[in-house]
Amino acid sequence: MSLEQEINKRRTFGIISHPDAGKTTLTEKLLLFGGAIQTAGAVKSNKIKKSATSDFMEIEKQRGISVATSVMAFNYKNTKINILDTPGHKDFAEDTYRTLTAVDSVIMVIDCANGVEDQTKKLMEVCRMRNTPVIVFINKMDREGQDAFDLLDEIESTLSIKVRPLSWPIGIGSTFQGVYNMFEHHLNLFDINKTRIERDIVSISDLSDPKLDEQIGEKAADKLREDIELVEGVYDEFDIEKYKSGELAPVFFGSALNNFGVQELLDTFIEIAPFPKSRETNTKLVHPTDPKFSGFVFKIHANLDPNHRDRIAFLRICSGKFERNKFYQHVRIDKKLKFSNPTSFMAQDKSVIDEAFPGDVIGLYDTGNFKIGDTLTEGEDMEFQGIPSFSPEIFKELINKDPMKTKQLEKGIQQLTDEGVAQLFIQQPGNRKIVGTVGELQFEVIQYRLQHEYGASAEFQPKSFYKACWMTTEDDSKLEDFIRRKAQYIAKDKDDNYVFLAQSAFLLQSAEADYPEITFHTTSEFKRAKENSL
Repeated sequence: MSLEQEINKRRTFGIISHPDAGKTTLTEKLLLFGGAIQTAGAVKSNKIKKSATSDFMEIEKQRGISVATSVMAFNYKNTKINILDTPGHKDFAEDTYRTLTAVDSVIMVIDCANGVEDQTKKLMEVCRMRNTPVIVFINKMDREGQDAFDLLDEIESTLSIKVRPLSWPIGIGSTFQGVYNMFEHHLNLFDINKTRIERDIVSISDLSDPKLDEQIGEKAADKLREDIELVEGVYDEFDIEKYKSGELAPVFFGSALNNFGVQELLDTFIEIAPFPKSRETNTKLVHPTDPKFSGFVFKIHANLDPNHRDRIAFLRICSGKFERNKFYQHVRIDKKLKFSNPTSFMAQDKSVIDEAFPGDVIGLYDTGNFKIGDTLTEGEDMEFQGIPSFSPEIFKELINKDPMKTKQLEKGIQQLTDEGVAQLFIQQPGNRKIVGTVGELQFEVIQYRLQHEYGASAEFQPKSFYKACWMTTEDDSKLEDFIRRKAQYIAKDKDDNYVFLAQSAFLLQSAEADYPEITFHTTSEFKRAKENSL
């Protein structure tokens, strides 16, 4: 099969939502329809409790939340689908932001009762920054919730994007009977008591067909006819190009838990979702059809299998063909590496692959060579753009509670911060470790993982910092002077760059006013080289 044919077979997308909107459940059901798993983790009884396939860390299973991006691949209707299931909790937003750099489109899950929530707004802002195509899945229609038209109005006004329903719910809550697929013109009816994935499809191309009344009852049929007529009158025709450019969001309704509307979503997705896209580097635009291989690391995970202490870099392939046991150029460290066991993923289950193509996400076993944002090429000297670290919002000092386990603590915090779950700043004197995150729950995760994966006992003491600011200047003497005067607020990040830990917005503004020669950056995406270290 040619490179272009391989590319056209692939769809790589992320699933995003506010916590508890049903994102991980939807992921499970997509995997079920794709034949990748046999039982959904959300199906629980008194005798069996399975955690979701995409939640593989022990703390995720205990807390019932996703705290790390999971990568899952499966084949469906001759299409290779790569799903990146992201954490919904706001405390893990940075992992989600970085994951969105590795996808070509997203499915956004919205709870029909709660509508558009805060985290949904923030995630949509990130999608808008890159004009990422968005499909909306309005979930939990089998529960009481808002009117479908009100939800569509809220999405348009709050998220500043036009919508176009491609399926429509028949009832809501206790009256919910299924969905009408406006894209394929058929009725999809489900029995809520079914445990197997079976669907009853009734082809109804003309809604005036009396068969509709027989299937769902006269009252529900009349309401559906009215709703569809209103939809066709109010909303523009679906335009696939506007969807692909991020201007229009197709909307589907359903209940992921009970399989309503999921297959409509999946079938339409593989038909309309974009193929792997071109990507910007610091030297040129890389097209997926370019014959030479290239890719970037957007995530690192240590101890994916705690029994083997492995460290895996997640690589998004952007162009050409990746081949097992072939040497590739690690651009940042200017070193050639080859990989004997590259893997594809089904959450924590991995299988060795011989080749992979643009759109694929593969795992590379790593001995410490990779950092988030690193580029791998077939020899070209270029770096992919748009994978920044953001200034943390909460800062705490890491305190070692067991001096006998100092080495374990050092290794653990280094590996965990390399993953991007938090940022590590080293202050002198004393090599003090300041950990920065975007949310409190991250500290709990770090403490848990240090204890259970590295045997290191630690606690955190709060620090009153406002922002971590990276610094650049063309006048090294001014930077030296600033560092000397502000020594107690200066630290170094993992790349040995100097960082100013500002205590307040006022003190940051004062520093900017006193040192106009220095630029203070609240994201690390200014230059990845160490031009700002002395």
